[in-house]
Amino acid sequence: MAPGVLGRFDALIDARTPSEFAEDHIPGSVNAPVLDDAERAQVGTLYKQVSPFEAKKIGGALVAKNVASHVEKLFAGKPKNWRPLVYCWRGGKRSGAMAHILREIGWEALTLEGGYRAYRRYVLSRLQELPGKFHFRVIHGPTGSGKSRLLASLAAAGAQVLDLEALAAHRGSVLGDLPGQPQPPQKLFESRVLAALERLDPSRVVFVEGESKKIGQRHVPDALIERMRASECVLVETTLETRVALLLEEYRHFLEERAALEAQLDCLVALHGRERISEWKSLAARGEWTQFVSRLLVEHYDPAYRRSALRNFAQLPQASRVRIASLEGFDGAAAGLREQPLAA
Repeated sequence: MAPGVLGRFDALIDARTPSEFAEDHIPGSVNAPVLDDAERAQVGTLYKQVSPFEAKKIGGALVAKNVASHVEKLFAGKPKNWRPLVYCWRGGKRSGAMAHILREIGWEALTLEGGYRAYRRYVLSRLQELPGKFHFRVIHGPTGSGKSRLLASLAAAGAQVLDLEALAAHRGSVLGDLPGQPQPPQKLFESRVLAALERLDPSRVVFVEGESKKIGQRHVPDALIERMRASECVLVETTLETRVALLLEEYRHFLEERAALEAQLDCLVALHGRERISEWKSLAARGEWTQFVSRLLVEHYDPAYRRSALRNFAQLPQASRVRIASLEGFDGAAAGLREQPLAA
């Protein structure tokens, strides 16, 4: 799939089932299933247990009904010169059936050769080759030092930013779950990463946060993490007081949901023992949030950061340093960092 091919169409229509679409889809596509999940299961069962003819007869009626519904609702306002590209799993029967009906109406509908499977092969191939084209500047610092906030300030200042935690819907720590935002499936995360990379200019530096191989339950593509680990580093130095204030903002939802907080703390029993976890829980139960977060930083996050970062990022010992004294200091730090040239 050549870059830019999708831009030649007015719409990208995913004719697969809602569950297939939820697992992954081409960015920007709209789900207009010709069969929903239950209908596809019904047709598949008929095909195996009765006969292909009976399956195609029932399936054809369902497809016609569903495409008619999309024409009446989803596509009703489209002009005569509308040009959609339709895809399904292989680029075969489901997308072909929809495209045929749309063409009979008068729209210039085409199907994506190879369907989603061709797109998926393209994603995996591009994720292997594309990261090597970029000059990354990797933002480091212990948990709570404001790395994500600095990335946001850099983006606002016009710098190129790759925010992997936003793409993964996770803050990358044991308490990193975002309220009401489940992580995307792995394939969809990879699609989002590729789409973000393809929007970047390889001739300009790209700022990215120093991550582990996993963000929550999502794996960062191998070629990308390898490129990041070999890249120039910037170390953010923030006072403990500022770090606590930042985490109290970010973890507000956990502080308000004790059961969820305690469940996450229980995941650390193997590392810290039940006695220490009980002490942390007692602080939370008494609402002593500043002390709770301080101890979590000093006793859990900071040692974990020191073990991991120095081992995995070769240029971290030579990192340039950015000191941020308060919550108001991120925009100024971003402006200065954006002007720094790449290391020789």
